Amino acid sequence: MKIGIRKPSIKKSIAARNPVTQAKRKYSVKKYTDPVGTAKKRVYNKVYDKTTISLLDLILMPFKK
Repeated sequence: MKIGIRKPSIKKSIAARNPVTQAKRKYSVKKYTDPVGTAKKRVYNKVYDKTTISLLDLILMPFKK
C-alpha cells in the first residue's frame, strides 16, 4: 500500500471527465461479471484514499472551509 503524496496527472484528470470514458465505465461488462474484483478494488481505493493526499489538496487546503 502506498503512503504519501500523490502527484496530479492532468492527462488522467481530463480523460476521467471525458463523456465517452464515463459511458464506457457505466456500461462495462466487467462491472457485472466480476463483483468480487470490484469489491476488492473498492476496499483498496478506500484505504489508498485515506493513506495518501493529493498535491492539489495541499495547495488548496488553506482556501477550503
